[in-house]
Amino acid sequence: MNNPGETPEELPIAGDDDVVRVRQLVRGYAQRVKLSLVDQTKLVTATSELARNTLIHGGGGSATVAVVTQGSRQGVRASFRDSGPGIPDLTLALADGWSSGSGLGLGLSGSRRLVDEFDLDTEVGRGTTVTVVKWKR
Repeated sequence: MNNPGETPEELPIAGDDDVVRVRQLVRGYAQRVKLSLVDQTKLVTATSELARNTLIHGGGGSATVAVVTQGSRQGVRASFRDSGPGIPDLTLALADGWSSGSGLGLGLSGSRRLVDEFDLDTEVGRGTTVTVVKWKR
């Protein structure tokens, strides 16, 4: 699904400055694939929340960002990985309006609504990986 010859970029998430760097990287990718300004904003908002979750709840981790192609369409994929405690109650964590109170207030459900594809893999004691994709319209 990656473009031939295109290497995904990976950034560590260990502090607030890293969350800012991830946001800037995602915005650059969104501009490169010519997402609309509205879709750029949605993607950057969702990934900012996910990067903050990686830092706060996962104890840090990494973000990987890439341009993806599916047929004739292009988009941006961002994956967030941590080795934190995992999410014990996935149903609650994905419930509309639920937030731990430490992020932007979007929670996972808000981030999920802002993107076209949302995949969450978590296991208590193993950590969490969240991958999102926003497609150019």
